[in-house]
Amino acid sequence: MWSLIIIILSLILLVVLAMRGFTIIIIAPVVSLFVMIMNNMPILETFQNAYMSGFTNYVKNYFLIFLFAAMFGKFMEESGAARTIAEYLLKLSGRKSKLRVLVTIMFICSLLTYGGVSLFVVIFAILPIAKPIFKEMDIPWHLFIAAFFPGIATFTMTMLPGTPAIQNIIPISYLNTTVTSGALIGIVTTIVIIPILIWYLNFALKRAEKRGETYLNMKNLEEAENELAKDKYANKKLPNIVLSLIPPALLLILLNLFKLEVLYTLMITVVASAIIFWKYIDKKKQVVNIGATNAVLPIINTSADVGYGAVIAATSGFVVFQDIVTNIPGNPLISLFISTNLLAGITGSSSGGLAIAMETLTDLYLKLGVNPDAFHRISAIASGGLDALPHNGVVITTLIVAGLTHKDAYKHIFATSVVIPLIAAIPGLLVAIMFY
Repeated sequence: MWSLIIIILSLILLVVLAMRGFTIIIIAPVVSLFVMIMNNMPILETFQNAYMSGFTNYVKNYFLIFLFAAMFGKFMEESGAARTIAEYLLKLSGRKSKLRVLVTIMFICSLLTYGGVSLFVVIFAILPIAKPIFKEMDIPWHLFIAAFFPGIATFTMTMLPGTPAIQNIIPISYLNTTVTSGALIGIVTTIVIIPILIWYLNFALKRAEKRGETYLNMKNLEEAENELAKDKYANKKLPNIVLSLIPPALLLILLNLFKLEVLYTLMITVVASAIIFWKYIDKKKQVVNIGATNAVLPIINTSADVGYGAVIAATSGFVVFQDIVTNIPGNPLISLFISTNLLAGITGSSSGGLAIAMETLTDLYLKLGVNPDAFHRISAIASGGLDALPHNGVVITTLIVAGLTHKDAYKHIFATSVVIPLIAAIPGLLVAIMFY
């Protein structure tokens, strides 16, 4: 139990350090060292065998996926294709109401991420369009986060079958499943979550209006306006909507209809993007180089998280944790959902927590008779709940890019990316228990 308490204290320490702005690359080994010392574990041996094994295994398994996904995202960003798609959809929806704008932004982000575009590309594509619209319609700027996070971090990340998100890829090698495994579970969960997310957008908008909030009383307004003035697409010729949609559509078709392995799918999509968008890119060599190097930081961050998780998994407290969650009464899928959520919360990473869950829990739950397809979808959905706690790297980065703070907008992230996904997962669990 003492070791279990140390795990909880290490999580608190991790959250505090992350909230103070330290990178997870530093935080993870520091917090791991705290766990080792408090558990009287051999430091050098544990770093080499547990921490670095977890770290390097994640890099070995997923680096090429991160690499080609980052290159695809860079082509979509620099060509202006992601921007074209966003502008086109906003024109289609019109600006008849503030709620419609928020809902449209949510669906633009979801369409782009379901098409394989990195969430970091999505925010830079949508931000310069959203700011003038929010200003024109006098929508409080913190509500941008309320619309953005549901689009990138809920149903297209973990729920919809066929999504190219890494959370949907990780279980495949452990369970011999496909990107469409547990389709019924994912579809039901998506049908449940979308109306709740729209309800929340309406609720948050009405509450902001009741408080007299406007675009002009947002924090860091001057800084945000300066960023708006730097819009790199202002005088640039962009590809039309048909050309812009070809690579994302190709990715989804190859992945879902032809069932092509995800790495080959991404390779082909990158080549197609290069051919289609080449003339729209000014600094071609730079785009290729930056696209490749953009893969490094995300995978190193996540690998550092996984390394910390591997140290946790090597403690006696983790055995207690496993005993507690696996002895939860009822169907094993319930305890799988809870344990994966907790691991994602501990690491502050959906993919990191899911990787640890797959590594440490797969054999146990398969022996309990859990259907692999249900295992795949439930664990993927579970990775997208508690992961979005305040120390999550995407949370911190997105708020910085948007010129907001945790105080300004984290409440929207907590509601849309923690509470609502947990609620929407309940019908999915019921479907999994009844039909798998």
